Amino acid sequence: MTDTIVVLNAGSSSIKFSLFAVRATELALVAGGQVEGIYTAPHFVAKDASDKPAAEKRWEVGSKLGHDGALAHILEWLEAAHGGDHRLAAAGHRVVHGGTDYAAPVRLDAAVVAQLEKLVPLAPLHQPHNLAPIRALLQRAPELPQVACFDTAAHRSNPPLAQMFALPQELTDAGVRRYGFHGLSYEYIASVLAKFDERAARGKTVVLHLGNGASMCALEAGRSVASTMGFTAVDGLPMGTRCGAIDPGVLLYLMDERKMDARAIEKLIYSQSGLLGVSGVSSDMRALLESPAPRAKLAVDLFLYRIGRELGSLAAALGGLDAIVFTAGIGEHAAPIRERVCRQAAWLGVALDAAANATHGPRITTASSRTSAWVIPTNEELVIARHTRDLLAKS
Repeated sequence: MTDTIVVLNAGSSSIKFSLFAVRATELALVAGGQVEGIYTAPHFVAKDASDKPAAEKRWEVGSKLGHDGALAHILEWLEAAHGGDHRLAAAGHRVVHGGTDYAAPVRLDAAVVAQLEKLVPLAPLHQPHNLAPIRALLQRAPELPQVACFDTAAHRSNPPLAQMFALPQELTDAGVRRYGFHGLSYEYIASVLAKFDERAARGKTVVLHLGNGASMCALEAGRSVASTMGFTAVDGLPMGTRCGAIDPGVLLYLMDERKMDARAIEKLIYSQSGLLGVSGVSSDMRALLESPAPRAKLAVDLFLYRIGRELGSLAAALGGLDAIVFTAGIGEHAAPIRERVCRQAAWLGVALDAAANATHGPRITTASSRTSAWVIPTNEELVIARHTRDLLAKS
């Protein structure tokens, strides 16, 4: 009987899962999938380790399976499909916000969950959903060890100045500071970078996590020293539906002149802005690159402009640049985006290899390029499984 760890990543309308077998010193993917549309039209899909379909189920439109029902179905399928030769030993969870108290993974119990619930105001569109399957598992299988891994934790290595806003000390002490996000993705890239480029792993690298949520991180010898995201995951780059960095005076204007309350502004900056808001076409980069609409091109141009500015800022924070790494959905698959980022970064010593970029690398710069550029798929689930295994081994 082989022990396994299930990794859960819960969003507002879906739960993604991966099952890893613990084999000696390695973790082997057994299966993965998700239940999406859990409050509207639930749809379960599972795949095996080679990414081949393993199971599928649809519920009627209007069915409200919810997080508890979706989790129950995932666990029941895992038991039926893999319970014969695998024993579920633990669950690892992606939790967006760890606040100032959690700079490393933590074993979960009711007291820790209560502390994490206090952070909901800092990540209102993520934290409640991250916690939902944790609470459900505490009820369903209280004896099952659970571990929370935080998207903010990797950035706690940022220098104190990089974490500060120019606000009164009382607010800083209360937790109003730059946290940074996508830390699990950056942690994975840092863990494998030496396999691609030892100089980059030892030196100064900017990682571009470009997906529906997008951010950039400056790594020095594999440690985060600065990030484009700040107090919340709406800061920094424009994203699929999030506005990115915005003058806070704009929000005051919307309150005073447009009479928008906090919830209306929240909906605007999280759900109606970014690529979708600018283009009026789509939040999906693939659709924008294919669209002839002028505003679709404008949205792409703005996205790239902001990346270029942030790249310069992060290179300044590092005091130089040895490499850039593209990861996540857009970063891994959108060659035209990578091409334009690299070409506008020529001043930083990036010399694009167009043929390598067209085939997604992994190296997409010429051999003589002073600054190398790479395409490296991220694997946040594996990072969570590793942390879960390692933390439980200590207990």
